Amino acid sequence: MDVSEIIKKANAGIKTPLIHGDIVPNLKRNADPCVTKGCLWPKTGSYVYMPITIGPEYTTAESNIIINSLLTFHQYTCIRFVWRTTQQDYLSFFSGTGCWSYVGRQRGVQQVSLMKNGCLYTNIVQHEVLHALGFHHEHARSDRDSYVSINTANIQPGFESNFVKVATNNLGTPYDFNSVMQYGKNSFSKNGLPTIIAKANPKLVFGTAVQISVNDIARINKLYRCCK
Repeated sequence: MDVSEIIKKANAGIKTPLIHGDIVPNLKRNADPCVTKGCLWPKTGSYVYMPITIGPEYTTAESNIIINSLLTFHQYTCIRFVWRTTQQDYLSFFSGTGCWSYVGRQRGVQQVSLMKNGCLYTNIVQHEVLHALGFHHEHARSDRDSYVSINTANIQPGFESNFVKVATNNLGTPYDFNSVMQYGKNSFSKNGLPTIIAKANPKLVFGTAVQISVNDIARINKLYRCCK
């Protein structure tokens, strides 16, 4: 099952208002994309320290799935997740209804919902954390029309907004079908037919990333100036 199908299944029927399938809108912000420094987590020296808490409702094994998913960021980027002590701004991982996150730093406690039964997979954890870091879905990026076609006739009624483009800062990186932020070709389909088609290869299967890609890593490093 691809990333979007896991999220769609977990989020079916939840009452939390979402856009693009798993993003909680910040009603205090305008519609501008999260590309400004005010939306980024602060950098101290060479690293971006992101305080976190993991809810007590998770078992040790479940918590370890989250922790191990986060450690990949330590290995390849300057993001460092640290246990929250007294920090005011932090990510709070909890088993809510569904899989969802805000985009970018929100200030104060910032919830990331990872439902115990449905969201505890490496790709889903990393997907939601990338939202928290400021990233949108791949198929929503500003230049997507050069790479994919959206078949609106195949989209489930009520889910059309999940395919709206965002004025993203693509950071000089190419469109990436292997990104953990890329939804599958049949995402939110009403009839089993593709909603997203790769223009260069209409038969291409995508949305099956099991963890962050090389380009996901490159974007984090560029956005957060990890090499400087």
